[in-house]
Amino acid sequence: MKIYDISMEIFHEMPVYKGRDFKRPIIEIDSDFQTGSVYESRLNMNLHTGTHFDSPLHVAENGENLDNLDLDRVVRHCKLFDLTKVNNKVTAEDLAEKDIKKGDFILIKTKNSHLDILEKDFIYLDESAALYLKEKEISGIGIDSLGIERDQPGHPTHKTLLNSGVLILEGLRLKDVAEGEYFLIAAPLKIRGVEAAPVRALLIEKSDLENI
Repeated sequence: MKIYDISMEIFHEMPVYKGRDFKRPIIEIDSDFQTGSVYESRLNMNLHTGTHFDSPLHVAENGENLDNLDLDRVVRHCKLFDLTKVNNKVTAEDLAEKDIKKGDFILIKTKNSHLDILEKDFIYLDESAALYLKEKEISGIGIDSLGIERDQPGHPTHKTLLNSGVLILEGLRLKDVAEGEYFLIAAPLKIRGVEAAPVRALLIEKSDLENI
């Protein structure tokens, strides 16, 4: 069975949003074999580091958190679309040529997966694309950038999608995955009351599911 790990590796020097040092994860040793009988580590990081889900609370003061997320929304079939031809931003026009149906969970593969631009002017989803996906009534969207938008004033992409009940999965690594349909496993950590949570995201080819 072919399993694609589409998650980012967590380490101090990893790419973080806009290259901001305060967002870099810190891994410390609580105990090693010189100070105790076991080895234990501690991780301190922003919940929007690496591969993670956003919830409405991220951009709305009274928005929902991830406490009541139904796992069948993140363990399910999905569609991956190759938009590596796109420069700067993904627009409604770019998505119009793709087969997007009501209830779909879609993944967007861009130049972000191939180029070292995650901390710079990465490809993002603009407001027109968000409005298009809202009209399509998709269930969720994943993208290979550290933010689904690139610090747009007012965060219109986040707000349009999250306020419409669309899940946002950021920080995917899709370089080695071709356009097509897959089975997605992307359960977030079960952290109470938060606006985001880290994810170990996996894809399985549909043909392999028949052998499970």
